[in-house]
Amino acid sequence: MTWAGAYSSGKPVYIVDGIRTPFLKARGIPGPFRASDLAVAAGKSLLTRQPFPAEELDEVILGCIIPGPDEANIARVVSLRLGCGKRVPAWTLQRNCGSGMQALDAAAMNIAHGRAELVLAGGTEAMSHAPLLFSDEMVELLGEWGRAGTIGKRLPILGRLRPRHFQPVVALLHGLTDPITGLSMGQTAENLAHRFGISRERMDAYALESHLRLARAQDEGELPEIAAIYAGDGSFYDRDEGVRRDTDMAGLARLRPAFDPPFGLVTAGNSAQVTDGAAWLLLASAKAVQKHRLPVLGRIIDSEWAGVEPGQMGLGPVHAMAPILKRQRLSAGNVDYWEINEAFACQVLACLEAWQSPAYCRDELGLATPFGTIDPKRLNVDGGAVAIGHPVGTSGARIVLHLLHVLERKNARRGMASLCIGGGQGGAMLIERVEGVPHGE
Repeated sequence: MTWAGAYSSGKPVYIVDGIRTPFLKARGIPGPFRASDLAVAAGKSLLTRQPFPAEELDEVILGCIIPGPDEANIARVVSLRLGCGKRVPAWTLQRNCGSGMQALDAAAMNIAHGRAELVLAGGTEAMSHAPLLFSDEMVELLGEWGRAGTIGKRLPILGRLRPRHFQPVVALLHGLTDPITGLSMGQTAENLAHRFGISRERMDAYALESHLRLARAQDEGELPEIAAIYAGDGSFYDRDEGVRRDTDMAGLARLRPAFDPPFGLVTAGNSAQVTDGAAWLLLASAKAVQKHRLPVLGRIIDSEWAGVEPGQMGLGPVHAMAPILKRQRLSAGNVDYWEINEAFACQVLACLEAWQSPAYCRDELGLATPFGTIDPKRLNVDGGAVAIGHPVGTSGARIVLHLLHVLERKNARRGMASLCIGGGQGGAMLIERVEGVPHGE
């Protein structure tokens, strides 16, 4: 499905600013921030530096997959906590890993159609707060207990309790398993490793490079989109926690298969990390840019959403990026920098293999020839989700935001952000760096 018609014939859509929290690694217990806390912390930092009050926003759109039970329509909760006021509508969306990018796409559509001038859009996720659940059998017993009105009626129910009833159901594991195929996301990555002949050594080498790139970016101050966040106990967080500076190929090789033991190739070391984090971007029309004299980071040119076989879900980026290049009459060499979310090292490597395979491009994409090779030196130049982490509802916004900063730093023009989406989908967004807004737009 494409929104290219709206982008090409509608009003231009500019990204004027953006910010994200550090991505905090989940450590088996709930982290210091809920999903709404993360979004509020980032949103306050972003909005306080704008020349307009929060009430002037036309809309707030937020992607989130697992909001807490007290965060229903989390976008509205966050919007009100940010001081946007009762008159600014806010809504939450879910497209699994693509939710943050979908929020940007929805905001851009409304601006292109003239329904909005200024929209705050992004994603948030606190994966460490994913709930533990009771089994259906235990829930039925609790229901019976609630309906039993006397001690005499409740005693037999107590007698039916067994240790298995107290075994928690890990909601996150269910959420990361495709209900159609029954495969975990890691098992779909194993499918791609087998299909494209990707070795464990290649996966681990890619993962190591992701950590090295993130470490270098941190040391050289090349993550300007991050704003520090502060917890209630006075502690603060100002950088992504997932980077493993001491990792090496030997250490990665020692890790056991995580999803298909004992013979699988995908491990915790070459997979994205379970993480908490939020990211926002501020989108505006030319009218809003001129009215508030806003700086411009870039412009959204095109986007695409594609469906693929759920068991091969990691190939989604290939199917989402290809139609954009075809519409825009571009080859791979016409794109200066790329961000492909690293759900798994194997998954990105499989996309690169498919992208340059004449047979795959012909049979699966209907192309006469491949678009060309993506230069690894221009892909995820500051590391990706293997090192940074992948808070599911947030990553689509993060990669677009970071890509804008890469284009600015490299004095480059055009970038493509893409990611695979659980359930067998892919999303992609083509952006362009611009300096100022042409008069009269």
